[in-house]
Amino acid sequence: MNRLGICAISIAAASLPAAAAKSPDCAGVERWATSMALVHLKNAGLVNSDSIDVKKTATVRLASEKIGKDLYRQIHYVVFTQKTGEKIQVITTNNASSEECSMSGVDVYVVSRKIDGGK
Repeated sequence: MNRLGICAISIAAASLPAAAAKSPDCAGVERWATSMALVHLKNAGLVNSDSIDVKKTATVRLASEKIGKDLYRQIHYVVFTQKTGEKIQVITTNNASSEECSMSGVDVYVVSRKIDGGK
């Protein structure tokens, strides 16, 4: 994971209340946010089924905020690695509950450029 991802994870983790630890764990590679992010990337023509090395996909939950009774807004950072070695980074947002990670659709934001602070 690059410095941008680690920094974002650190900031998000530091800002979460202690109660967030009880929110649903939807960060798996085969879970809703990651699966839907891949579908969105395919539909946009950015990848195809054969171009992604699924074993190298990584998903990290950045934030989870309670927005209702057993309803959480979650933000995930997902990195897809293509078989060429190129990485596609996305941020996803969606709602989840203790019963389902798919309580809403998934919004997907492609990280198009990392701005390095000169280091």
